[in-house]
Amino acid sequence: MTVRRILAATAVLALYSDAALAQTIDLQTLFPAGDASVSGRIVQLLVVMTVLSVAPGLLMMVTSFARFVIAFSFLRAGLGLQTTPNNLIIISLALFMTLFVMAPTFQQAWDNGVKPMVENKISQQEGYIRTTAPFRAFMQANVRDKDLALFQEMSSERFGEQNKAESDDLRVLIPAFMISEIRRGFEIGFLVALPFLVIDLVVATIMTAMGMMMMPPTVVSLPLKVLFFVLVDGWTLLVGALVKSFV
Repeated sequence: MTVRRILAATAVLALYSDAALAQTIDLQTLFPAGDASVSGRIVQLLVVMTVLSVAPGLLMMVTSFARFVIAFSFLRAGLGLQTTPNNLIIISLALFMTLFVMAPTFQQAWDNGVKPMVENKISQQEGYIRTTAPFRAFMQANVRDKDLALFQEMSSERFGEQNKAESDDLRVLIPAFMISEIRRGFEIGFLVALPFLVIDLVVATIMTAMGMMMMPPTVVSLPLKVLFFVLVDGWTLLVGALVKSFV
């Protein structure tokens, strides 16, 4: 009986193996006729994977994220709070504010560049130009002319006068935009921290006059600064001013 079972199992496996060998892999199901070539699809996949891997860096380089996160960090430092709100909340708030500000730019990049390229209506080169065009317009509208001129001048010195980068060249536009955003973030941070500095000075002066040398002024000034920020509706004022600061 055991020998018969072994022979029966062997026969069944042989039948299944013959059926499996009879099947062939149809590449047309993976790359339908009329679509991009195999090499084009591979290039697309590599580009997508590369973009996804450097997405956090791209987010900080070509969007409003840097200005938001710097201003929120200055706010936390001005209040004297070390971990409240924590980094997760600050970064999440900056991220969603960035999505709100950049929504028209993202939509234009998708409609004019990414979607037609995915549907094989335009080439990859044209898709890249159309996708980056809205981001270039956004950066040109918010970059300082002084920073842009600085990098254009340095490009002529490094690449030669004949290869001098234009104002819309990403080689000079992205670093100039990043420097401009950091500068504006520090300007807004100074304006945010200044009222809290005044409160700290007033509290420290009063406590010194009262002879309370052993008590740290921050013990008294911290709740006053939090109360002041809540009473003036600080989050609404700050977020509203940041959003309106973008062109």
